[in-house]
Amino acid sequence: MGRLTTEDLVQRHHKIGLDSNLLIYLIDDAQPWATPVGELVAAIEGGHIEGVMSALGVTEILSGPSRDMDLGRLERTSEEIRSIPGLDIVPLGTEIAIDAAVIRGIRGMPLADAIHLASARAAGATAFVTNDRRIRGSSKLEVIYLDELVPAPE
Repeated sequence: MGRLTTEDLVQRHHKIGLDSNLLIYLIDDAQPWATPVGELVAAIEGGHIEGVMSALGVTEILSGPSRDMDLGRLERTSEEIRSIPGLDIVPLGTEIAIDAAVIRGIRGMPLADAIHLASARAAGATAFVTNDRRIRGSSKLEVIYLDELVPAPE
């Protein structure tokens, strides 16, 4: 694909799936990735696009604070994620599990990545944004890599 702005993404898709690594970058202010993720989350919060994330993503995001035994940070981060307006956390159910098995079996991808894609598809997303180059798109779900997003022109 080429380079695109958040505005381009909003025009092409009405609902996008987010990989957990995106919110980790934003929470940790990991530059240069936090800036485009911030724009994307602002578009979700502003109602310009809907966002979805697998409940597994919440687990991945909260694993860092848990590993560090920082329960205060874990609680704050959990609340921040759940309070993002326009972001739907998709629970893992049987249909998603079956689709994830198919994705994993056909593509040989790690289980967590297959669950992220299956969750996005089940929620009606037409794109999935990630920084993981091992994740590939399909006819049902376009994968957009974070390094393809450029800041909006000023």
